[in-house]
Order: sequence, then C-alpha cells, then structure tokens
Amino acid sequence: MAALGALQTLAFVVGGAWALPIATLALLVWRLNAAGTTRRAAWLGWCYGTAWICAGVWWLFISMHRYGGLPSWLAALAVFALAAFLSLYLAAACALYQRLRSRRAGLDALCFAALWLLAELARGLLLTGFPWVASGYSQVDAPLAGLAPWVGVYGIGAMLAFVAAVFGNLAEIMPGRRWFSSAALVLVVGGSAALGTLSYTQATGPMTVTLLQTNVAQDEKFAVDRMPEALQWTATQLLASRTELIVAPETAVPLLPDQLTEFAPGYWQALQRRFAESAQAALVGVPLGDFERGYTNSVAGLSADAARLPGGQYRYDKAHLVPFGEFIPFGFRWFTEMMRIPLGDFDRGVSHPPSFAFGAQRLAPNICYEDLFGEELARRFVDPARAPTIFVNLSNIGWFGDSVAITQHLNISRMRALEFQRPMLRATNTGATAVIDHQGRVTASLPPFQRTLLQGRVIGRDGLTPYAAWCARLGLWPLASLAAATLLAAARWRRRR
Repeated sequence: MAALGALQTLAFVVGGAWALPIATLALLVWRLNAAGTTRRAAWLGWCYGTAWICAGVWWLFISMHRYGGLPSWLAALAVFALAAFLSLYLAAACALYQRLRSRRAGLDALCFAALWLLAELARGLLLTGFPWVASGYSQVDAPLAGLAPWVGVYGIGAMLAFVAAVFGNLAEIMPGRRWFSSAALVLVVGGSAALGTLSYTQATGPMTVTLLQTNVAQDEKFAVDRMPEALQWTATQLLASRTELIVAPETAVPLLPDQLTEFAPGYWQALQRRFAESAQAALVGVPLGDFERGYTNSVAGLSADAARLPGGQYRYDKAHLVPFGEFIPFGFRWFTEMMRIPLGDFDRGVSHPPSFAFGAQRLAPNICYEDLFGEELARRFVDPARAPTIFVNLSNIGWFGDSVAITQHLNISRMRALEFQRPMLRATNTGATAVIDHQGRVTASLPPFQRTLLQGRVIGRDGLTPYAAWCARLGLWPLASLAAATLLAAARWRRRR
C-alpha cells in the first residue's frame, strides 16, 4: 500500500499520469474489501496516505535542513510525523468504509467516495488546513477537470474516488452486469469532459503585464551585504517597465518601507511617485505595519487612484498564514527555536478584502499558498459586481529549492483558474512565474531559478461559475453535507439487511 500511495504522486507533476491515482485507489479499495477487520482497513489507509503525503511534500525537508539547520534525521522525522498525522483522517475513513460495506458495488463506491471526500475536507480545513496534494489536483489535465467550475477540487477528488472504487469493486459485480458499470464510468468521464467546454464568464478586456522573477537565494534574502543589489534590480524593473501592470513577488522588498532608508533612502517614496504620476499600476510584495499595530505579510498596490488612499497605496494583507513560517502554533516554540529561519508572528488580514481596481479590471492578490484554499478565494465573489476579474499570486517558495513544489504550486493555481474561470498571474521569487488563462492553460512562463522578467497579456473575466456562486455563500458545507447524507443512507441500508 505504501508503494501505491507514493507512486500516485507522480500525477501531481506529470500531466499524462492522471490515471495513476485512479489505478492505485482502485487497488486500495480492492485490498480494503479483503481486509476483514476495521483495524486492518485503517492500517492499509494509513500506509497509503502516509507514503502519498511523504512523497508529495518531501521538499519540506529542504527548508528545515538546508535553511533551518535541523539535523537531516530530525528534518526527515518531522516530514514523516506530519504525513503520519495527516493520514489519520484517511485511516479513519478506510476503517469506516469496512464497517459500512453493503457488498453492493454501486452503493459501496458511493460510500467510499463520500468517506474520501470527508477525509480530504478534514485535512484541508482542520488545524488551519494542509490540503497540498489533495487528490483533485492530480486531474488538472484530465477529463475530470471539467467538473472544476461546478464542484471544485474536492468534488473532483470525490469523483476520482468514486471511479476508482467502481474499478476496485468490479470483482464483486456479476459478470453480466459489468458492462453496465463500464458504461456508467464512460458517461461520468465523458460528461465531465463535456462540462469543461462550457463557459460561465465573459471577457472584460485585455491588459499587458510584466511579472518579475527576482531569484534571490533564500539564505541570502535577508543578508545585509546582498540586499542593496537585489533591491536595486527590483526598483529598476519597476521604474522601467512600460506595460499596464507590473507585479513583483512576495517580499520582493523584504523590509518595512520605514526600514528601507538604511539601504536605499527615498526608495519607497520614489516607487509611489512613479506610479502616482503614470497610467500604470504595480503590485509589490512587502511587509507592512509597525510595533504598535503589528506586522503583516502584504501586497502594496501603487497607481494614480491608489495614491489617494490612506498611506498613498492599496494594501492587501495575507489572511491564511503558514504555521511555523508566519506564526508559531501553541506548544511548538521549542521546535522553531531549533531552526535558524527568521520566523515572525504576523497578524492576519481580513478574510474577504476588496480587490485592487485598475482600469477595467479588479485584481485579487493572494500570497504564496493562499491560492491553495479555493473556498477562501470564493468569499470574494459574494458580490458579483465587485468580484475579481483576475487573480494575482505573489509567491516565494525558494524555501523548498529546486523541487517538485514548483510544479505542484503551478498546478494549484491552474485549478483555481478552472474553478472560477479567472486568469491567474503568478509572480514568484524562484518559480513558477507564469500567466494562466481562465481555462487553466499556461500561456506564458519563465524557467525557474533565473533573474528575469516575463511580459505577457492577460484577459480579465466577469461572471460566476456555479462553484463560485454556491461556495461564496455556503463554503464547503454542501459537499460535506452531501457526503454525510450518503453515509447515512449507506448505514440505513446496512441495518435493513
């Protein structure tokens, strides 16, 4: 089971490997059916899940060992402990599947899909949530991606689990009825692909953009002797660009504006003045705040209109903070103190901030792995008249080196584009810097680990997908409720027998 769990993570970085999770999950269901006891089923689920998450997020080892200075054995143990803990949700789901099995293939497939969905929702929402390598992301280039504008990444994951469970239960279906199951699967996959051809949004107009990729090594980002040169490069690109919008990545300016005077007097004021006196706009990653009011990981929006706002700029503050990186969970200060990473307790921004209005567009910034939480981005669609027309992700995953995290994060952004049928601009420190259109396609990108800039064109979109409409008001409760109702029906069926 562990080998199967690890193998299917290839689908999160290799587009043509999207069938792997279906195959490995089908084998997991087949083994669960023969498990015999809930304890055995829980063990199988835990082994599959632990290997899956370890293989998917092993790059956390880089941040803890290379940049944090933890001994290699301790960093590896920490990654394993995280995966082992998060896999308890799947272990519980597999144990409950064994308990609720009716030995009717169709009902058991629905039951497994509902339990899979609840396990993924628990991992993605509880304890601030860590839904990285949620199963739906493996399908961003697959027919099931057509479901994204309707049910989002978790709904895709549930459908993936259903399809896999049907395959896993084929041995229990009477030979004369297997054609029916095969036809049903063809309809599910074909129908999903057909839904992906529908459009629920309309174009609001084009905009030219420049995306900066600063490529500052993580262990040099706060080095006093290297900072002036990096700051100068960023300022030069911001001042010289001629596109309508320029975006610099998360903490491209790593100091508070008031602290910049030590390295570059008048630096921030020059940027504000440049865009206040032009028809262009910029979004720049920079920490903001002070000792009295607290500090935030922020995006500053600079334009002629923004110059009339308090502070002379638009401000977006990151709301979903990273445990251990931007805040220290209760009881874990001893762990963070073992690392040399410059950690800080940031304050949280508001949960549904206004967009940055520029021309015909409403730009919605999100910082780093905030784009992993589509249900939180959905809150910005409560008022369709003020809903974003373009998402802008500013990231720095230099903490994780030259690893699969870069491709994984790109595919996460692509899934958000599919769910909301909105383009996504990605300006990153080390990659992947890219322009993604409203259909989740990468239309322009930069190779990682190069200091350069990407010029491109993006077309904003207006209107609501079904997913945006219901998730904006109800969150993920409809999916959780549907899963719970399915399990109640399965339990009642089993009692009647």
